[in-house]
Amino acid sequence: MSGGDNLDFEIRPNPAPVSDADRAAMLANPGFGRIFTDHMVTVRYADGKGWYEPRVEARAPIPMDPASAVLHYAQEIFEGLKAYTTPDGGVAMFRPDANAKRFGLSAQRMAMPPLPEEIFLKSLHEIIAIDRKWIPEGEDGSLYLRPFAYASEVFLGVRPAMEYLYLVIASPVGPYFSGGVKPVSVWVTPDYTRAAPGGTGAAKCGGNYAAGLSAQAEAIEHGCDQVVYLDAVERKYVDELGGMNVFLVLDDGTLVTPPLTGTILPGITRDSVIKLAERAGRRVEERAISLEEWREGAASGRVREAFACGTAAVITPIGVIRSLDGDFTIADGGPGEVTMGLRKELVDIQRGRAADPFHWVHKVL
Repeated sequence: MSGGDNLDFEIRPNPAPVSDADRAAMLANPGFGRIFTDHMVTVRYADGKGWYEPRVEARAPIPMDPASAVLHYAQEIFEGLKAYTTPDGGVAMFRPDANAKRFGLSAQRMAMPPLPEEIFLKSLHEIIAIDRKWIPEGEDGSLYLRPFAYASEVFLGVRPAMEYLYLVIASPVGPYFSGGVKPVSVWVTPDYTRAAPGGTGAAKCGGNYAAGLSAQAEAIEHGCDQVVYLDAVERKYVDELGGMNVFLVLDDGTLVTPPLTGTILPGITRDSVIKLAERAGRRVEERAISLEEWREGAASGRVREAFACGTAAVITPIGVIRSLDGDFTIADGGPGEVTMGLRKELVDIQRGRAADPFHWVHKVL
């Protein structure tokens, strides 16, 4: 299977799947990331052999030696995307090709062998096909897909591993925020930064998120839903939230978002928002945004709205920004018209309720 020449996955159905009744009970209120489907995908890699043994099998614990490289040197990457039911009774994904490309770039940054994009896409098709019944019904229901890979070689030594395991697990989910779509409050951390130039900020690796847990805890201590980071060099410019990109909406309708300079994640939802806004004739500026510009713009009315975006939460309005230098509110603190309009447009495309001018929707079933 080296290089993606053979995409035939061996299918080993779970001999003891969850019953229809138990699954229905679980899907009535799935929450986010709490329950999982019957199956998983595994593909192995060995140096000199390439990717091999692609399988769909029963979801089960992974045997792991205590000297597995990932436990000591943290070579690990992941992605997150969703499968949705469509009005015609089918199932679709949103821009999985973009996730496949980013997965490869993350692998390169972490000195891991890139998984061929066709294997990535095929693995998603396989788990959706076998676990189709796990997709929740309803407006906010979807099947969250988590592809990931880690260094599985058993050794102690600071070098790239020579063996890896790629997996996909799936989790039926409801809305990311249990209270529905409402403005969130964010805390500007004075002590922590997310990434520095030359670091791993643009890679979707677990270490970035582990390093952010203390900052997120700090945000919660200050009564906020999320943390927002400033740049690591001048501690002046907005980078991103703990797991989402940031946009401001100015009084002339312009959208402003921090640029992709290697310190923030190139979000697929971020890119989609930019394309939708430009298609509608809005100006989009990818440039540095200082915290002071944000604060002063909110006070003067120049900044009319702010929102965060990502795969899990889609688009979420930001209402209040808190920091050691004082708090400020965006407009009246409620969800903005532009923010909610973009959210509706994006969700309608994702779920097949609106035209798809960019051919983003990837039909699966």
